[in-house]
Amino acid sequence: MSDRPNILWICTDQQRYDTIHALGYDHVDTPHIDGLVAEGVAFTHAYCQAPICTPSRASFLTGQYASAVHVNGNGLDTFPDNPPLITKIMADAGYDCGLIGKLHLASAYGRIEPRVDDGYRIWEYSHAPRDDWPEGHGYADWVREKGEVLGDLMKEHPHGLPAKFHQTTWCAEKTIEFMREKRDGPWLASVNIYDPNPAFNPPQTYRDMFDPADMPGPLFAESDLAQQEKLAGVDFQSKVRHPDQLDIRDLLQKDRGTPGADAKVLQAAYCAMIKQIDDQVGRMLAVLEETGQRENTVVIFTSDHGETSGDRGLIQKGCRFYEGLVRVPLISSWQGHFAKGLVRDDLVELTDKAPTILELAGLQVPERMTGRSLLPILRGESMAEHREFVRCEYYDALDEPDNSFATMYRDKRYKLVVYHGHDLGELYDIEEDPNEFENMWDEPEVQPLKLRLIQQSFDASMLAMDRGPKRVGPM
Repeated sequence: MSDRPNILWICTDQQRYDTIHALGYDHVDTPHIDGLVAEGVAFTHAYCQAPICTPSRASFLTGQYASAVHVNGNGLDTFPDNPPLITKIMADAGYDCGLIGKLHLASAYGRIEPRVDDGYRIWEYSHAPRDDWPEGHGYADWVREKGEVLGDLMKEHPHGLPAKFHQTTWCAEKTIEFMREKRDGPWLASVNIYDPNPAFNPPQTYRDMFDPADMPGPLFAESDLAQQEKLAGVDFQSKVRHPDQLDIRDLLQKDRGTPGADAKVLQAAYCAMIKQIDDQVGRMLAVLEETGQRENTVVIFTSDHGETSGDRGLIQKGCRFYEGLVRVPLISSWQGHFAKGLVRDDLVELTDKAPTILELAGLQVPERMTGRSLLPILRGESMAEHREFVRCEYYDALDEPDNSFATMYRDKRYKLVVYHGHDLGELYDIEEDPNEFENMWDEPEVQPLKLRLIQQSFDASMLAMDRGPKRVGPM
């Protein structure tokens, strides 16, 4: 057995923190992910560094804030050559690295996104379950190998492809092939499942497992309508609506003539996608057991950012920082090496994953990384709070007309959001108001608190900046 573990790094797309049964969510059964919680360490307050795919992925693949890497939005032409991705560092150190699924470090609009020197020997690529690339789309090629055409299947099954042809199934099968390969050294599989991303179209067999009437409904108060109208000039992928008529025009509609979808219908579809993900996680874990690799494999389960799911009358993502959008699952398991059944509420950033993985491999963490290794907590060696605060950024991240900029600063009690250039913000006492209904931004009695948090947020932003080349002399 190698002293350097294999790493099975599973990253879903747009999965909220409150979707794991073992961590308190009662509306979907997730026995395989629950097993990772039982045998490992779960962080209940892990935050992405941007509520949008590309900058979030840029941050956790480099261990730095997206603004420091100069990758702030979706739809970009290229990803920079430096800093290197964590997978490149691992590959140079002898790890056999494979990508399965989404990467999204540059635009995949009408093309396969261009690669940097990313360290991946295996590149099984699928930005999204679409069939609009002429070649190089591993998922569409897999469907063709099964005697079908993805585009035709999508027309035949508009509410969701059969599970055997689904992108989530493809991710698991390609990961299993990679894990079964014979090799002398350790491996890292970066598995990027597209779900539970919109268009919220799970296989019908999974959709049938969940009755919308049984769903809890979103976090919503009538005051949210006025609050979100005030923020209407700030980028978001949807417009505020009452949860019984959300601003989404897809096949979740109860009939083809309605302009929106009920939040509980959306939640049921979302749970169905998570259930399918859990089933495929189970398949991957079973192969680790079958091949005798489980004891020497670190399993990480996480997501790139969350989903509003009707909270505040919104759906999808954009320039907002509510818990459902910026807080994600983060579970790590390594049998016999990590603490067992440990649930921590420390503030954690996704930038912390890269230095953790490097230390697992016995590698030095570069000074440029602002992430902090979680290894002392994972091993049960530290009871100290991991971070005093976490940050999240939105810097003109979407192809929207408003070109919005905003930052979030969240400590153990308070969350401050500043919408720069709009004279707008949000301030919540998370201890007293965990569902973020009472925005204290304009309340006279909290202005000294707001000023203190703004100063702390500004300091944190300055210290997170890219400082340029290393100093080598006095002048």
